Amino acid sequence: MLYFSKLKIFSVLIISIILSYLTISNFTKFDDEFFSRNINLGLDLQGGSYLLLEIDNAPVVLQKLQNKLSSLKNFLKENDVRSTNFKIVDNQKISFVVDETSLDKVLSLLKDKESEINPYFQRFKSHEFDVEETKVWSSSNITLQYSEYGLVQLKTSSQDQAIEIVRRRVDEIGTNEPNIIKRGNDRILVELPGLDNPDRIKNLLGKTANLTFRFVTQNEEQSFGTEKLSYEDGTEAIISKRIILSGDNLIDAQPRMDNQSNQTVVTFNLDRVGTKKFARATTSGVGKRLAIILDGKIISAPNIVEPIIGGAGQITGDFTFQSATDLALLLRSGALPAPMKIIEERTVGPDLGQDSINAGILSLFIGFILVILFMMFKYKIFGLIANIALITNLLLLIGVLTLFEATLTLPGIAGIILTVGMAVDANVLIYERIKEEIKTENNKILAFDSGYIKSKTTILDANITTLIAAIILFILGSGPVKGFALTLGVGILTTLFSVYFIARLLTALYVINNKYKEKLI
Repeated sequence: MLYFSKLKIFSVLIISIILSYLTISNFTKFDDEFFSRNINLGLDLQGGSYLLLEIDNAPVVLQKLQNKLSSLKNFLKENDVRSTNFKIVDNQKISFVVDETSLDKVLSLLKDKESEINPYFQRFKSHEFDVEETKVWSSSNITLQYSEYGLVQLKTSSQDQAIEIVRRRVDEIGTNEPNIIKRGNDRILVELPGLDNPDRIKNLLGKTANLTFRFVTQNEEQSFGTEKLSYEDGTEAIISKRIILSGDNLIDAQPRMDNQSNQTVVTFNLDRVGTKKFARATTSGVGKRLAIILDGKIISAPNIVEPIIGGAGQITGDFTFQSATDLALLLRSGALPAPMKIIEERTVGPDLGQDSINAGILSLFIGFILVILFMMFKYKIFGLIANIALITNLLLLIGVLTLFEATLTLPGIAGIILTVGMAVDANVLIYERIKEEIKTENNKILAFDSGYIKSKTTILDANITTLIAAIILFILGSGPVKGFALTLGVGILTTLFSVYFIARLLTALYVINNKYKEKLI
């Protein structure tokens, strides 16, 4: 155990130097990209915004029911089922009527575990929709309503989609290390460290960004129907409900300065399907006004002078460059599946974050000094070796966190402090075991070697069990808990490295050179 080959010594030195160099990179700037990495500070240390968003799933449920209604009609028709009076009741359920001769067939189609129109979730032992029947004279009224698990499935899907869209929007702003996690089935927690403009992000996250292109019309008797929508200034226009194009067909959007009008505009590019739709609509609609609608508000309604066949266009309006940039961001990231509202908001100032850093550093410093003094008093020269290993362990820990550009939180600092105690504990176990071996072994080198070997199992068991707990916390936890688990887990690995390579190497060098001393420890 006390023998070190030249290769092992060289490897230990290289690893220690590289990770220590990375640690230093947090306090100075290097030209090299690899050594210019830094530890990111979390919300509680850097300051920033905490937002809790709630998804309004009512529009999602209604939209899904409308889609299901259309597909249900076609499904029953394909299966030769005579059905009438399809409607959506209370925005929560589908109702239709079938005659008595078709009732058993309909129920079989809807309640079968292999049903195409009403999927069965094997995991929950439940269909997507609960089916109810009510007899009315010679016919039966069938009602479909989302089951408990069908509703959970819908909300989960909506939440996952919303998280992805929120993440895209946040990433577009350039926020460093955002934390976006689920809360239940209809809430999303967003932590944005270092955010200097919380109003902007609130405005971006609060918009659904549902973009549609529809014709302006004066004909209120259109087959698709019409509705009155307003411009940003409050004036109204009659708009066809027929959607020519949606934001789903956009592949890019950018703010630009129009050289002719000297106004800020948003240019967009369409995918192949959108290009064909847009070309067909603008060809047949020459001379008409095409309204560009975002979340129920008309942004602009330009006249179509000529067909637009290239799959590119621009959105004009009373834009500043900032508002055009935000609109382009919203269009690129996609529309939210449902509206969201901010139900809780907290802002952590940088001063408070700095106070937390100072308090964490002070506690680490005090604990560090007390541990060093104790080890020096208790084990003399070997206490000094343990302290050198302890300092190296701290440098290695910060170096590894820097290597992966991890996010450090206040609980993370607590994890570092805990690591200091665990590192010392390992050396105490080894030295106390060596004392026991010296009592029965005359050869001091063998006694030290035996002390390291016999204490190895105890130290590994203690650290591995703690590491397992840290891994579970990291996987299942979130936010500060994950930060604590990360520093604790990395700290355990660097502790084992510093104890069995650095401290053991220094111990071996000292014992070999002082093996004839009457008392070593």
